This record gives sequence, structure tokens and C-alpha cells, in this order.
Amino acid sequence: MTDLFPATPLPPAAAPLAERLRPVSLADVVGQDHLTGPDGALGRMVANHSLASIILWGPPGTGKTSIARLLADAVGLRFHQLSAVFSGVADLKAAFADADRLAATGQRTLLFVDEIHRFNRAQQDGFLPYVERGTVVLVGATTENPSFALNAALLSRTQVLVLHRLDDAALATLLARAEAATGTALPLTGDARAALVTSADGDGRFLLGQVEALLAAGVTEALDPSALAALLHRRMPVYDRDRDGHYNLMSALHKSLRGSDPQAALYWLARMLVDGEDPLYLARRLVRMAIEDIGLADPRALAMATEAWDAYDRLGSPEGELALAQVAVYLACTAKSNAAYVAFKQAMSDVRASGTLPVPLPLRNAPTGLLKRLGHGRNYRYDHDFEGGVALEQCCFPDAMGETVYYRPVERGLEIKLKEKLDRLRMLRADAIRAAGDRDSEGS
Repeated sequence: MTDLFPATPLPPAAAPLAERLRPVSLADVVGQDHLTGPDGALGRMVANHSLASIILWGPPGTGKTSIARLLADAVGLRFHQLSAVFSGVADLKAAFADADRLAATGQRTLLFVDEIHRFNRAQQDGFLPYVERGTVVLVGATTENPSFALNAALLSRTQVLVLHRLDDAALATLLARAEAATGTALPLTGDARAALVTSADGDGRFLLGQVEALLAAGVTEALDPSALAALLHRRMPVYDRDRDGHYNLMSALHKSLRGSDPQAALYWLARMLVDGEDPLYLARRLVRMAIEDIGLADPRALAMATEAWDAYDRLGSPEGELALAQVAVYLACTAKSNAAYVAFKQAMSDVRASGTLPVPLPLRNAPTGLLKRLGHGRNYRYDHDFEGGVALEQCCFPDAMGETVYYRPVERGLEIKLKEKLDRLRMLRADAIRAAGDRDSEGS
């Protein structure tokens, strides 16, 4: 039986541990069985000996480069690697020229482009004719969301495959392989070993770098977690304020608050603060959440959110962060309503659709005699002159629209009372309009 995952030569012993432990077959890739297994997209491609152009999207240290190399070996393609960080137009032209020349001899090329999202739109367009002709099989690697980072034309010619952050089991497998490759058991207690895995935050390359540093330190006695932390540096969080990670974390915080889960809200708030998010940005978003998801069910929420923003502005970190945490807990716990938010969106939609309908004459301003003679303000009913403080028969909408219901209070928080009032006014208004109609009929 033909080996679907042929081995590649081992790197030299002097190479970094992460390089020496690169998998020699797709079956050795850890943490990505959903892609590399027999039922995975890559496993099926290799089994059929037919590789499509793909984009590998995943966090750092999850095996994107290793997978690209192994795919080339598995289907018999020449492997050529470029990095969008260091390559320019001349490098791309040279790579395509080599691929064209070899294609004429029957040798196809797998062109691996690391950090492909760093190429600009025009450079990305340059791949299209070569991918379409089949001169190259493009394997791009990116840590950024391809929907935003890559051209639609390039995405339409490739399959996007998502690599997972390495879980604890996958990282533990890498530790065992490192010990086998070096012939040395790591000088760690069980808790320290778990802490080492956790510190990698899903990045296999970083984990193996930590192992190298630990072995180079020449430690002889088993380290506990605190001793390990003192010896090794902590991995900085992977967090770009204007990229996918930022928006995903903010979405998680917002949805935790909307879902009335203060525990999760505190976790996501802490995650963003620890990862380096601007606390003033978080304060602004908490104000938005108070308006959008709580609204008139609890008007105090907006006041508390703006006060927390002001408190952070005055106190700074770390004292001001407690104000943000406090308001996050309150927003999660209090009554929720998006009735005003939905009502305003519907009103905006109607305004855009209907254009500039004229203001009814009774509602118009009449500061001059001319405007009064033109009918501005005529027949306006001054609400305070009527029982209950409401002129029930008066319609405040443009004549062409008539009464329209946008705001529908929910039966939560203060909106329970608002709903009762509006329902009562609606019935009284209907009765008043009906009575007015009856009077008009009798008069005629």
C-alpha cells in the first residue's frame, strides 16, 4: 500500500527544538485531527492525491508551516516558501517564473506564503492567474480573519481551513516528544508541568522554546510552579486591538452582559484588561451596552456606566478598573430591554424610506404673524389644558403617516410601568377618536 504521509528528512541536531520536532507526517501533527485525519479536508485531499489551493487560518504555533511542507511531500509537489513580511513584487515574479518553467516539465509547485495577509490587494491579485492555471497550488498561512484580510477574488479560488489553538492534550504530547528527543525528563513537579502547558496559551512553538530555556538552565531539582515562573518569562497575550481577537473578546463581554451572566462578564472584562485593552474603550462600550440592552428597563444603568467612565478617567489604573468591574456586574444583573433601541432603528428606517414629510400645521412653530396667518400652530391642543395632561385626539405624526407604534415596552424593570401607562393612553386615545368621529357623524 502506498504511504499517504511520506516522511521528510529530519532537521540537523543543531536546529532549535521546535524545528527538530517538526512532524514527519500529517499523522504526527498534533491538535488538528479535524483537518489532518482520514475524514478531514487535508486527509481526503492527500488520499485522493489531489491538493486544492487553501488558506490555513489559525493562531501562532499551531502547525501551519509544518502542514504546508507535509502536503507538498504527500502529493509530490515541489515546495517553495515565501514570507509576506520579507518578500516583495520581485520575489513573487521570480517564484511564478520558476513555477511556470517547472510546470512545462510536468513538475508542479506548492507555493507556501506565510503571513499572506500582509500582502496588499494588488499583490494578492497577482496570485490569481497562476492559481487559476494550476501552475501553483497556493497554501497561504494567516493569523488574521481571511474575510477581512484577503481579497474576495483570492478567497473565491481557495478553501479556508481553520486550525485550532492547541489544547492541553496536544501540548502535553509535544512535551513528551521533547523529552524523548532530548533524552531528558523535565525537572518539574506535576503542578509545574501543568503550569508550563498553561503558560503556552495554545502555542506549540512557544512551549518548545520554554522547554529549551528550561533545559539550558541546567536545573537538577524539580521546580514547583512558583520556581518555574521565576525562571521562565511569561508569554505575552496574542491580542491586536484592531483585529479579530479584539472584536471576539468584546463580543463575548457584550453577550455575557446581555445574557445576565455577571461571572462570565467579569472574566471577559479581566481578559481584555490583562491583554492590554484600553480601559477607556471598555468604559465607552459599557455605556453603549447600558443604552442598547438595558435601556428604559433600568435608566440608572446609563448613569452608572457614565459615572464608571468618569471614575476611571479620574483614578486611572488599577483603582479605576474596579469601577468598570462594578458597573459590568450591575449591567449583567439588572433588568434588560432593547425596546427603545429597536424602536429608534425602526423610526430611522421609516424616515429614510419616506423622505421629508411635512410637519403638520398644528405642530409647526409660529414665531411671526405671517406664519400664524399661514396656519402654523393653528388648532394645536395644549396638552396641559386637558384632563390627565394629554390631548388624546391630537396626532403628532405627519399627516401622510398617521399613528405608528415603534416603542413597545417589555414587561421587565421600569418598563412594566411604562407599558401600563402607554397601554392605558392607547385605549383612551382610541375612545376619544371614536367619540370625535361619532360627534362628526351627528353634526353632518
